[in-house]
Amino acid sequence: MCYGRTWGINVALLTLRNIETYYGPIMAIRGISLDVESGTIVTILGANGAGKTTVLKTISGAMDPQKGSVVFADENITAWDPGKVARLGVGHVPEGREVFPFLSVEENLRMGAFTRRDGASRVQRDLELVYDYFPTLADSKGLAAGYLSGGQQQMLAIGRALMLRPRLMLLDEPSLGLAPMLVKEIADIVVRLNKEQGVTMLLVEQNARVALAISDYGYVMEVGRIVMEDTCERLAAATDIQEFYLGMKDQGVRGRRRWKQRKTWR
Repeated sequence: MCYGRTWGINVALLTLRNIETYYGPIMAIRGISLDVESGTIVTILGANGAGKTTVLKTISGAMDPQKGSVVFADENITAWDPGKVARLGVGHVPEGREVFPFLSVEENLRMGAFTRRDGASRVQRDLELVYDYFPTLADSKGLAAGYLSGGQQQMLAIGRALMLRPRLMLLDEPSLGLAPMLVKEIADIVVRLNKEQGVTMLLVEQNARVALAISDYGYVMEVGRIVMEDTCERLAAATDIQEFYLGMKDQGVRGRRRWKQRKTWR
């Protein structure tokens, strides 16, 4: 099931144009252009090494592009300092969760609000909102974050980003290493945050089945380039996506091996 709305009717909150980002002499992303409409969930699919994480780091300011532009809310934020990008309303949930292990759960959450200047009462209200979305965090708020399970740490990382009151949340592999039940729980919360809090989402995910089910629009990356884009419904129905990302083979063909299939976008 897709939760998509009609694509192309909202204003683009985030626009990337012809972005090139390098790791030393190695070009990680090669002329990437994409749009994220306000109020939507957009996913970037691709194998390891495709450049998905680099795209998110380039948006949040963790990496500077050598070419191209990043525009958020009509502001050119290309190569801005990460703190300045966060203050503008971009929350980044990195791959691997990256919580502060020796701080308590509540201290981790309050770290997400460090840029806010709207008063302690509003921060407290949003803290209670996070606990409402993640009851397991409320039960563990005095516990050091390093003692949480992987799923709980992922919830904590998302909750910490939510404390920023973001307009855009960048989610890097939120299902990585989690049990199927927790993957579904995280996916459901992402959808709720989008619908109930109006947070626009840019989701990087290797679990294509989950990503396409909850997203409005998708981009497919290979070797630093975007090779396909469309609504999630159309991507899920595409033969290449079914074969290479959803593990579905053509019916009635015996002995056919995955490596013999050729992607039509090459």
